[in-house]
Amino acid sequence: MQRRFLDYFIISTKGIAMGAADAVPGVSGGTIAFISGIYEELITTISGVNLYLVKTLRSDGFSAFWKQLNGNFLLALLSGIIISFVSFMRLAKYLIEHHPILIWSFFFGLILASIFFVGKQIKQWRLPIFIALILGTLTAYYITTIPTLASNDNSYFLFIAGAIAICAMILPGISGSFILVILGAYKTLSDALHDFDFKKIVLFALGALIGLLSFSHVLKWLFKHYHNITLAVLTGFIFGSLNKIWPWKEVLTWRTNSEGEKFPLIEKSISPFTFEGDPQLAFAIVLMIVGFLTIIVLEKLGSKRG
Repeated sequence: MQRRFLDYFIISTKGIAMGAADAVPGVSGGTIAFISGIYEELITTISGVNLYLVKTLRSDGFSAFWKQLNGNFLLALLSGIIISFVSFMRLAKYLIEHHPILIWSFFFGLILASIFFVGKQIKQWRLPIFIALILGTLTAYYITTIPTLASNDNSYFLFIAGAIAICAMILPGISGSFILVILGAYKTLSDALHDFDFKKIVLFALGALIGLLSFSHVLKWLFKHYHNITLAVLTGFIFGSLNKIWPWKEVLTWRTNSEGEKFPLIEKSISPFTFEGDPQLAFAIVLMIVGFLTIIVLEKLGSKRG
């Protein structure tokens, strides 16, 4: 496939959208990749990173190595993801703390539209497909109800957290950032990015790299042998994750960190009409519509070549 500069620019734009989504606990960059039409190429490319690449580099030179790596695609996508994730993580933290209803409303509309666009790629609806859909939904819903652990400041714990979270980040519907929240590593990582703590950042990146290279092989095998069932599970993941990003929550239990700051430990989704305080219903509905339309735009981009 011969790609032009514009094609790679569009891929970088998709990477920016993926990075922004992954920075928000509750939203998956894998969902954006799926909707924008680059998911299977991404998984295939990542799973192709192996020792044979080194052999190609030695025997055939850098040009052949770069082509076999699908390097232009990876460079364009990862540039967008990294720039967006690092910059948007600070903004996401601010919005979640100060304007939670508005940011969750936007992403709720985005994820709601994603369910349709991922589900429509399933070619045959049989009983095993419905079972896979239900299991995926229940699994994702259960993950959204797990209480978060206390914050873990150990640098080497970030290596483990990175390996686990990256698996979620490339799964549509399962939020890598939310997994970091559950593990108690989200604040540690965001602080490390804010303070430019390179030791913690590198440890997290190494863990993420190892987890990504390992898990991509599993996903590639599943798509090859159980394509429709895999799509059904992923659709269920997205559907089940809606509970996490429902804008109106009631905090049942709070936790306090070592610095005396209070954070929600267990939350329950409630009706906007029973929400204590201003439900911001009109703005919320508008942002849901904007999120929904954003997915339509991404899907149109995904239908383009490249």
